Amino acid sequence: MKPIEIADGLFWVGAIDWNMRDFHGYSTKQGSTYNAYLIMDEKITLVDTVKKEFADEFIQSISDIVDPKKIDYVISNHTEMDHSGGLARVMHKVGEDKPLFCSKVGHKNLSRHFTQKWNYQPVENGGKLSLGKRTLTFLETRMLHWPDSMFTYLKEDKILLSSDAFGQHYASFERFDDEIGDTIMPHARKYFANILLPYAPLILKLVDQVTEMGLEIDMICPDHGIIWREDPMKIIHAYVEWSQQKPKRKALIIYDTMWHSTEAMADAVAEGLYEKGVKATPMHLRSWHRSDVMTEVLDAAAIIVGSPTLNNGLFPTVSDFLTYMKGLKPKDKIGAAFGSYGWSGESIQLISKELEAMKFKVIDPGMKVQYVPDSEDLEACREFGRTIAQHLPPE
Repeated sequence: MKPIEIADGLFWVGAIDWNMRDFHGYSTKQGSTYNAYLIMDEKITLVDTVKKEFADEFIQSISDIVDPKKIDYVISNHTEMDHSGGLARVMHKVGEDKPLFCSKVGHKNLSRHFTQKWNYQPVENGGKLSLGKRTLTFLETRMLHWPDSMFTYLKEDKILLSSDAFGQHYASFERFDDEIGDTIMPHARKYFANILLPYAPLILKLVDQVTEMGLEIDMICPDHGIIWREDPMKIIHAYVEWSQQKPKRKALIIYDTMWHSTEAMADAVAEGLYEKGVKATPMHLRSWHRSDVMTEVLDAAAIIVGSPTLNNGLFPTVSDFLTYMKGLKPKDKIGAAFGSYGWSGESIQLISKELEAMKFKVIDPGMKVQYVPDSEDLEACREFGRTIAQHLPPE
């Protein structure tokens, strides 16, 4: 991919990964990009690199603008290998002795990732670096989403290079929000729900910090997906809304089934919720990817989980999803459990225990049906849904 000048003297020199379909268990059906940025100034500066497999392509993009040996500074905003994997190849081309700026934790992490003795320059939160016409400010953003993470702010251009915040896993030739429009927002929402949700309180604090510092932002350049140039505040406002996790009158019935008994229960629970004006969606865990389910969890008020009992435990996909959701730490949810069983029926209790461990408000011991639900059982499931609806916020 050829470089693109995104502002005067600022170039996108990243790579497009059209074929990536999984990122740490999160489905990336439309691939991703690894965005990196070259600043042409008195001190030529490279911000971030790409995944190792794209290092040659990346160096060629840089070479289309300038001989890599002429780069004066390299900045690593984040040490995760999809952004630092190409660093060794780049430093070899640029010069092993060139200053490499990173956070203090970034210095520690990079030293563990790579054996080369580079010229590390750990920076302070709020630290500044003059490039000539431009001044860079470094903002420490610990746990957004790694301990080493930081932003780089171009003061004169009012541009924020935001590392893994405000991104999306989305491969395209288009580089900007105004070239894609609102179709990018579901991808941004999925990215937030599956990567940044555990750090929602820190995001709210960061937005307050940026506001207090009076930073003007005309463009946000993340390390994945498109660049926000038409309306950068749109994604900031979305992050604030998503971080607040205000529940809607919405319920998810998340389940798996062996011989369709738990499936019949799920459909009946959804009917009962719908009768009471709740947006209810049954989500079969072998039909929906866990990351797509998690995206819907973001603004749902009720999470109702169903599983048959298998070997005195949970069905594997249900156990998998509960583990995945637990790590992402959604809050302010109502929880409930249901399921069918043959002769023991432990799944309902196990689900309730997991939901309680996530600090969900479990409002019922759970709905349990032995073998195949009959008409009375299904009506009981509908009533179960109606009862849950009473605990949900009004529209």
